[in-house]
Amino acid sequence: MHSLLSMLFQDFPVPSARRPSACRISGCAALLLAADSLAAQDRPLDRLADEMEPTRTLVYKELGDRRLTLHLFEPEGHRSGDRRPVYLVIHGGGWTSRTPRYFYPFAKHFADIGMLGISLEYRLLDKRLGTTVFDSVKDARSAVRYLRARADELGIDPARIVVAGGSAGGHLAAGTALFDGIEGTDEQREGTGGGEPDAIPCRPDLLVLYYPVIDTSAAGYGQEKIGERWRDLSPVDQVKPSLPPTLLLHGTADTVTPFAGAERFHKLMLAAGNEIEFLVHRDGRHGYFLFDLALFAVAMQQTEEFLGRHGMLP
Repeated sequence: MHSLLSMLFQDFPVPSARRPSACRISGCAALLLAADSLAAQDRPLDRLADEMEPTRTLVYKELGDRRLTLHLFEPEGHRSGDRRPVYLVIHGGGWTSRTPRYFYPFAKHFADIGMLGISLEYRLLDKRLGTTVFDSVKDARSAVRYLRARADELGIDPARIVVAGGSAGGHLAAGTALFDGIEGTDEQREGTGGGEPDAIPCRPDLLVLYYPVIDTSAAGYGQEKIGERWRDLSPVDQVKPSLPPTLLLHGTADTVTPFAGAERFHKLMLAAGNEIEFLVHRDGRHGYFLFDLALFAVAMQQTEEFLGRHGMLP
């Protein structure tokens, strides 16, 4: 078992997946604890993430006074002359909340096995600031371009970039491969962090989608947040041939990003001739492995195996 997973099981008792009540604190105890303590018990990964710090951060995009960063977890002994594969992970939060720290455990796990692990900061949907989900997608695409443009100095292989994400972050990960043409001149004005939009491809070499926002119609998630152009950012409506090999993990009891959307995406990917592996967690709620460290360990192992089959591990 790799070091991060070993730390998980050492620091946090793993509840039984068959007895979900074991990971709940009692009603009596709940009355004595603050709300943040309750959240930490329900989401042990959050508590673990709070104790982690990246090796360093890099600005990949500047927009006026706003500087967007990559949070790097570098493997031991990493140097600029390396050609390591990259695991870039994008946090969820409905495009409106959370920070890169939320997914530090993902990035740290893959750094521990020799990849460059990165957690992405992106612009959140905020009507007061005038930022939209389109801006979130553009930032994810800019990040991939930045990595490819600076592969030599970062010590990475530009042909082995894995983009992963959970929930809304899974949607943005999919967007790096699916939503071509959304930048236009806006992206040139904003700055991509390296190169013109068409000069450096942002399509990753592998996709890993954890319980993603995959259908933005009224039957899925996000239509009201995106607005009338929701179809432009709906992965099930943008499937095409020649997409990267994709791993999709989803729970059948997900009521936030409904399982039916994941099923439809899987079928459409196959029909278009794309490679996709669909791993179904029966009765799993939205973000099912965030609440159970044993399930998180399984999800990371499943991801490792998929990456290994496609030559993406060191």
